[in-house]
Amino acid sequence: MFYQEGNKLFRRYDGELLCIEACGENALRVRATMLGRFKEGKISALLPDIKPTAAAIEIKDDRAFICNGKIRCEVLATGKITFYEANSGKVLLKEYDKNRFRRQKIKGEKDSALGIVPRTFCAHRGTDCFKLEVRFEAHEGEKFYGMGQYSQPYLDLKGCSLELAQRNSQVSIPFAISSNGYGLLWNNPAHGYATFGKNVTLFTADSTAEMDYWITCGDDPAEIVRAYSDVTGKVPMMPDYALGFWQCKLRYRTQDEVLEVARRYKELGLPLSVIVIDFFHWTAQGDFKFDPKYWPDPEKMVRELKELGVELMVSVWPTVEEGSENFLHMEEMGYLIRTEAGPRLGIKNKDTYMDATNPEARKFVWQKLKENYYDKGIHLFWLDECEPEIIKYEYENYRYYSGSVLETGNIYPLDFAKMVYEGRKAAGDENILSLVRCAWAGSQRYGSLVWTGDVSSDFETLRNQIASGISMGLSGIPWWTTDIGGFHGGNIYSDEFKECLVRWFEFGAFCPVFRLHGFRLPILSFEGKEAFNGTDAKGWYFSSGSPNEIWSYGEEVFEICKRYLFLREKLRPYLKELMKEAHIKGSPVMRAVFYEYPNDSKAWSIEDEYMLGSSILVAPITEQGARSRTVYLPEGEWTELFSGKTYQGGKEIKAQADLSQIPVFIKDTNLFLKLTEA
Repeated sequence: MFYQEGNKLFRRYDGELLCIEACGENALRVRATMLGRFKEGKISALLPDIKPTAAAIEIKDDRAFICNGKIRCEVLATGKITFYEANSGKVLLKEYDKNRFRRQKIKGEKDSALGIVPRTFCAHRGTDCFKLEVRFEAHEGEKFYGMGQYSQPYLDLKGCSLELAQRNSQVSIPFAISSNGYGLLWNNPAHGYATFGKNVTLFTADSTAEMDYWITCGDDPAEIVRAYSDVTGKVPMMPDYALGFWQCKLRYRTQDEVLEVARRYKELGLPLSVIVIDFFHWTAQGDFKFDPKYWPDPEKMVRELKELGVELMVSVWPTVEEGSENFLHMEEMGYLIRTEAGPRLGIKNKDTYMDATNPEARKFVWQKLKENYYDKGIHLFWLDECEPEIIKYEYENYRYYSGSVLETGNIYPLDFAKMVYEGRKAAGDENILSLVRCAWAGSQRYGSLVWTGDVSSDFETLRNQIASGISMGLSGIPWWTTDIGGFHGGNIYSDEFKECLVRWFEFGAFCPVFRLHGFRLPILSFEGKEAFNGTDAKGWYFSSGSPNEIWSYGEEVFEICKRYLFLREKLRPYLKELMKEAHIKGSPVMRAVFYEYPNDSKAWSIEDEYMLGSSILVAPITEQGARSRTVYLPEGEWTELFSGKTYQGGKEIKAQADLSQIPVFIKDTNLFLKLTEA
């Protein structure tokens, strides 16, 4: 039975209640439940105050229609849903229905003995949750993009199966853009999978009370991303200092080390905007404060860095160990995540995690951060471990305040960033930014700057960063960065690693945020104690990776990195305009070539180069020993940044790239002159 209530179209049949409503410009939200009614307060990536949109609803005997701007939806009496581009009638997306129509024959629909229905709710007996599967027909030649960040080189996700789960170096943001002219948000924080198969497109949730997705259509990817950002939120305006160079390593062990590094950058006349204090600067995990033995006067440290023009960022983990001064109180108040079976402690290094989905836990931890960092002048936070990184990722064995991790787990990193955003907002701050290792749909509105996690220090991993950065932008996360040089395994005395570091540094200079980080080998001991052996986390108190400043790798590497530091300074006014566009429209800063050239069929297959805004094309070198590469230039006239040569686009060229040179092409003459002026 179809019926209308206000701006919503409903269908009720047997156990299922289906609701389709206008939600944002040229967009529809689709929900279904087997519980008879929709739950109040369900977790959603959508903003709670989306401006109501008028919808045209028409109900007939065997089908019903709902139209919002450019998108039109047809629902058959059998429940099958098809989405159309309203003006042309083009099919955008159609549910996969291979079933015999027992109630009635529908004109144009075929019988099938398979008995496969579009939406399957398989009950977890004795609960209000189900395993949900939603199937759509696959289209020949269709490409998919976005979906967050996965450790792979693939930009086009057609043929990929993606785990919808948070891991270290994996970020699940379930928003996909199709080359067929639509974008789809799987609005569900449950663990599951998205499969973009040749025969079917399939979304699953392992445990959920209802189906919920949002779909929009647009004339080009920019219109689709803008519509998505309108309903999930946009980044704040990025602060100016964040556009410069960030120095980081695992790890600066003392206050003196941090100051010595910052002073040397300034003595050498090198630009430095941010310096970062990494983990185990604290007395215990969960104390959320400096160890005074090694950090005796944080206020003095902050003052000197400010005088040098350097902002200070400090790492915060959600881990809480039994020896923490806050453990017993947090346990008593229910501020820690729980296990369904087995001990809470031992999740990692005999610790557990704060429950970031609990609003009272967020208030408690923020108050500790405020007392121990913020009130001492440190306003920048690096929110590490925010997946969180539970042992073996046994999602079925953990429970949050928000519910089972199987049902709600992907929301954790969003709530962790929300904690700092709301705390700083209440303190009167604007342009709030936090560096985070993970995110979910909507995290951007809480100032999340996402990086790719603890990735390896090699060329293969460098290649994967390109797809990660582009995909994150298409997933509504414009603020993105990477550990320049990778995190694991780079030996500062290795010529092979030095080459990888240089190529990564060149790429990093043309990323939204330019940040050097890594755990460099060999590991160094501290105060005569044995260097960390990998078995006891507290060993980090007495260990550090090798130096990771640009002068740490010899004169040749230093001179190349120095060149890109000053080039980045020239880029900053251009980047500021891109950040303003991201703030206003939700536009990616790092863009797929097809984002700027949607009518160029070749551009949709380019996966190893990208646009930085609309005027700069970047083609990183990602192979050891390579001193040239093939570059595809879209239409128009392009000027090579380092040689000054001009090329007509619409074709491939062979670009030279000695070790000090990354292929970069400029479309704007004035920008080229600014970047090359003495």
